[in-house]
Amino acid sequence: MKVLAIIPARYASTRFPGKPLALLGGKPVVRWVWERVSSVEEMTDVVVATDDERIAGAVEAFGGRAMMTGSQHRSGTDRCGEVVERLREEGKEYDVAINVQGDEPFVMPEQLRCLVGCFADEDTCIATLKTAVRNSDELFSSNNVKVVCDLRGRALYFSRQPLPHLRGVEQGKWLEKVRYYKHVGIYAFRTSTLRELVRLPQSPLELSESLEQLRWLENGYEIRVEETAAANIGIDTPEDMAEAERYLKERSNN
Repeated sequence: MKVLAIIPARYASTRFPGKPLALLGGKPVVRWVWERVSSVEEMTDVVVATDDERIAGAVEAFGGRAMMTGSQHRSGTDRCGEVVERLREEGKEYDVAINVQGDEPFVMPEQLRCLVGCFADEDTCIATLKTAVRNSDELFSSNNVKVVCDLRGRALYFSRQPLPHLRGVEQGKWLEKVRYYKHVGIYAFRTSTLRELVRLPQSPLELSESLEQLRWLENGYEIRVEETAAANIGIDTPEDMAEAERYLKERSNN
């Protein structure tokens, strides 16, 4: 199986402009992601997809491959679709593409191996990850996307609100009654499926929650969801960067 890992990296982040190039432990964030992903032997190729020449230059400077993509893309998935098509024009075909966000410096190799393994099942077209919600702050934060699955481990719905709603139970006791899960935003696709997804128009549920995976569900695609024990530290704000620095220091002291 040929697997392409794509790392979308935008410079123009609203909450943290230039975050792929922000230094974490002396290295740009995007380099942390690239090194983590490149360490996974199942990856045939790794490409950073960006619309900014500063990011492309930094990636090439540390020995990675960067591909300049259009600035019109609404999501990282659309950017991944462009990369797959352009590499196809170069004669490079892949069975699976994995979208690893460029602001996930601590993405774990075992998470990526888990996603690749999902495609041993021929029925898997899209795969992603979930992890258990640990506290009420996580549960009720709209920044944490929650997911509910059927008994086969296929996603039923994603929401910024807690799912399920426990009628007649005080919110402070919800975690005592139900095991909640939040979505870990790494996606893997069969490349044939990815080509279909990027042609779909935005859907009503997607526009309501600002979650592109709802577009796929609304159009009848199954999303396989595997559980991971670890919740990655994503970097969306300067405050997240400070937390990541603290994590690095704690890890070096242990």
